[in-house]
Amino acid sequence: MNNKKTEKFYIANELYVLAFVVLGILMLMSNHYWLGIIQLVLSVVIFSLNLMFKHSSKKKINTMIEKVTLSANNNNDSLLSFPLPIVLLDSTGAILWYNTQFRDIFPDKSISECEIQDLFDDFNLSLLSAENNNGSVCELKLDNKIYKAICNTPQLAGDTDKAITLVYLDDVTEISELRKKYIAEKVFSCFVTVDNYDELMDSTPSSSVPQLQAEVYKVINDWAVENNGTLLKYEKDKYFITFEYKYLESFIKNKFDVLAKIREINANNTIPASISIGIGLNGATLPENDYFARNALNMALGRGGDQAVIKDNEQFRFYGSANKEHEKSTRVKARVVSFALSGLINNAENVVVMTHKNADIDGVGAAFGLLRICRIHNTPMTIAMETYDKTVANVLSKLENTEDYNGLVISNEAAKDKITQSTLVILVDTHKVSLLEDPSLLDNTKQVVVIDHHRRNADFVEHPALVYHEPYASSACEMVTEILQYTSNKMSLTKFEAEALYSGIVVDTKNFTFKTGVRTFEAASFLRKQGVDTIAVKTVFQQDLQTYIKRSEIIKNAEIIRNNIAISIAPNNSDITHTVMAQAADELLNIKGIIASFVILQTGNNVSISGRSLGEINVQVILEKLGGGGHLTIAGAQLENTSSSDAKDVLIEAVDNYYIENAN
Repeated sequence: MNNKKTEKFYIANELYVLAFVVLGILMLMSNHYWLGIIQLVLSVVIFSLNLMFKHSSKKKINTMIEKVTLSANNNNDSLLSFPLPIVLLDSTGAILWYNTQFRDIFPDKSISECEIQDLFDDFNLSLLSAENNNGSVCELKLDNKIYKAICNTPQLAGDTDKAITLVYLDDVTEISELRKKYIAEKVFSCFVTVDNYDELMDSTPSSSVPQLQAEVYKVINDWAVENNGTLLKYEKDKYFITFEYKYLESFIKNKFDVLAKIREINANNTIPASISIGIGLNGATLPENDYFARNALNMALGRGGDQAVIKDNEQFRFYGSANKEHEKSTRVKARVVSFALSGLINNAENVVVMTHKNADIDGVGAAFGLLRICRIHNTPMTIAMETYDKTVANVLSKLENTEDYNGLVISNEAAKDKITQSTLVILVDTHKVSLLEDPSLLDNTKQVVVIDHHRRNADFVEHPALVYHEPYASSACEMVTEILQYTSNKMSLTKFEAEALYSGIVVDTKNFTFKTGVRTFEAASFLRKQGVDTIAVKTVFQQDLQTYIKRSEIIKNAEIIRNNIAISIAPNNSDITHTVMAQAADELLNIKGIIASFVILQTGNNVSISGRSLGEINVQVILEKLGGGGHLTIAGAQLENTSSSDAKDVLIEAVDNYYIENAN
């Protein structure tokens, strides 16, 4: 657009002025003062006149160019009369041509002197390449206006640097505001339930129960009213609320402070009050939002309650959940599950039990408990398992040459031939499909049962026939033991089966230290009556001297962070097992001042992490960030294709984020 010859003319004049200045200085230095002063004065005058003429001529030239451009020949009439603003750009963003509508957007600017980024700061120059042709779209903001820019760069033969782009601007301000308003006023479904309602009321003196009920309702109702929600209480402990989307951001920013307000209620209740919240978003219909919300609530309850879970059509998001699960005193659910499970086993052609990779005694012990139920119903059962720890190896070694258990443990390949549509597959000690040795085994049957005590994860088995999921339970063996007690009035376990179940409880409770409730001791008492020899159980966990030394090396390598968290990388030794790693993590908690510990073990290209806590820190939430899971005090994670040092860095970052998220 600018006249290059004119530019060169003014540059030449400026060089002449510079020459006058130099001559004037030389005159002064050679004592010709008056001539020197005259030279310098003339230089200033000429320079000023040059600037004035330059500015004036530029303005005239630009005005002339605009007139010529906007009254171009008849070939441009269609573009000049086009109702939308149009601008023609070269590959650098320089403006080559524009129509009247485009000029009207910038009445106070000389557009011919500008590039497109001078007018729109957020314009992306990559849209001007010939590779991004055929209707590339972007949004441009100007003051209070929003324009949709549609770019078209025709593919030109020859030099692509000379490509030109035609940009159409469509004012979408009103549409954009309507879209924001629509999103802000969209409603989403929210289900709220009071955790352990019956136990909570039973823990409160009768005279204080009405006060407790009123305070819980008041906190939930106030939360709904303050955020313009519509509240419906449809059961004694269940609520349904609809909110507008615009309030969700404040919920997340405040970390769902309604959870803390509920916990602060004090009506002489010995069990702290808590609620679980499930929110469904972005469903195609209101029923789909409700479906998402119910799934979110089930996820919150499956993870121990006292938290909010948001579910949309893409993922789960978790908020809260820093507290310990509280044991339910009632065993009604165990009785109901026992009846339902017996029916499924009785109607099945055969049963295949599966547990997680590198199986431990909790999963295997629970499998032996299920074996007894299957034999009561005369239904054949096998355990599909290939990888397991040394404790399981010690237990299985006792089965050698035992006719009653011949062929009980089979490979995953052999399991494929056994599983049909009439087969019942039971998952114990896990609900995560990704943790199974061979997830494809689930594809061959529609009958899947889940028995697990780990906090619920998004990777849950789809459409199970029966779920017995109790995150407050100490172990899968405790849960199966309760089921056994309701299976038959004359339940009789073999000594081996009882000791396998008892061993699972001992392992997961760390010898009845962690996550142990009244029902844990009741289950242990039942097993003791079935003939458990506690000395024989102890020998299952005995280790040789070398294993003890390896565990000590892990403890020796520990590094303390934040003054109270121990992290250790196990020596790169193939003889160190996951059991030794877990035991080392337990031992680290015996160090004074340590409230949480993590042990990292490298196995090939993969890394395992075992986390333990005394309860002040939720290791499950920390390791969940790394794809793991577990409980508040016991958790684990596995990282693929990484090194132990990188895993340590990621773990420390997760710990730091945990503290940031839980900071007041």
